[in-house]
Amino acid sequence: MNTQAKDLLSFIDASPSPWHAVNTVEQHLLNQGFKQLHESEAWQVNAGDSYYVVRGGASIIAFTLGSKNPTETGFRIVGAHTDSPSLRLKPNAAYGNDGLVRIGVEVYGGPILATFTDRDLSVAGRVTIRTANGFETRLVKFDNAMMRLPNLAIHMNREVNDKGLVLNKQTELPLIFGENEAGVEADKQFLCHIAAALKVEAKDILTFELNVFDTQKGVFWGANQEFIADSQLDNLASCHATITALTAAKNPDSTCICALFDHEEVGSESTTGASGSFLNDVVNRIASSQQLDEEAKLRALAQSFFISADMAHAYHPNHPSAYEPCHHVLVNKGPVIKTNTNQRYSTNAETAARFITLCESAGVPYQQYAHRTDLGCGSTIGPIVASNLGVPSVDVGSPMWAMHSIRESAGVLDHSYMIAVLKAMFKS
Repeated sequence: MNTQAKDLLSFIDASPSPWHAVNTVEQHLLNQGFKQLHESEAWQVNAGDSYYVVRGGASIIAFTLGSKNPTETGFRIVGAHTDSPSLRLKPNAAYGNDGLVRIGVEVYGGPILATFTDRDLSVAGRVTIRTANGFETRLVKFDNAMMRLPNLAIHMNREVNDKGLVLNKQTELPLIFGENEAGVEADKQFLCHIAAALKVEAKDILTFELNVFDTQKGVFWGANQEFIADSQLDNLASCHATITALTAAKNPDSTCICALFDHEEVGSESTTGASGSFLNDVVNRIASSQQLDEEAKLRALAQSFFISADMAHAYHPNHPSAYEPCHHVLVNKGPVIKTNTNQRYSTNAETAARFITLCESAGVPYQQYAHRTDLGCGSTIGPIVASNLGVPSVDVGSPMWAMHSIRESAGVLDHSYMIAVLKAMFKS
């Protein structure tokens, strides 16, 4: 079980942006014999073979065609998301004043902003480069600490321990990048670092999408090293569990699909998000390859099942009032079935029962979670995919602490439990 958790930490550390996450997944799939497909080309796919397709660089769908026709077995689908709450650089990011170069950032999703202070920060993402034929996109990642958001001394913020750290998103989030070099514009100073890493000229950088990340590597912690800590456990832990389970599914009866989407943290409304057409398009093309007409495809979908895998709120003993009394889910006690009567989660009684039977078949414990009624509940891709495809769905996740912090924690056993139950899903 430690091996799977170690592999997870390595996966996260190699994936500080959604584009890196997809690239890491893609390399793993290629090593496992998956073949790349392109949306702009005709697909030739065969039963028993495995494939993947990328959209927009930050979303990826992988699948293995089952030995049986989907009208007999339906599709077995697991979904997760590649993005995490963070700070993103603005297009004209760098500016100089008071002898320093600062980097303007925008809040992406709902991070706990205070956790970004006094950390060894850097940037990663994608950059578009001018070429003779137009432009190309390259990934960039700086492993060294490039930036920092120093806290204000307590002598100037006497109430910080009583009222908490509150940061103005416009004026108090810019990151310190370095000293302003005499005679060099701040923007050029910053772009030269990007250009040097990519071995191009700064003038050839057209645009970029860069994500702030913590350079500290993932670690095991606890008296018996039973916990893990890293950035982006929400939701790269679910991505890793899903891909691990899919690549272990050898010669399945059912067609097994893993869909990893971008933009969940900001509502999924994009071409690469779960509200877009990506999964529907792939399912339609798979159905076409199996010579399924529209009615046959609908019959297959009626027998399908979707698991939305996204992390869950573990009980924090220091804050008991934040939790529903009978729903204290615990770290290292198994996957969590998430329920919300207002359909913020897609779970219903039947889909929960189906997931419970999968846990039982895998020898995995399970827990059930509901949010406090007087607190707003987050949501997932579960309701979106379920309504778009018309398939029964359940929302589940591994329990974790400090969700949306730059440094999150979870359990070693829970990651292995989730992999085991997802393997059972693809076998069922």
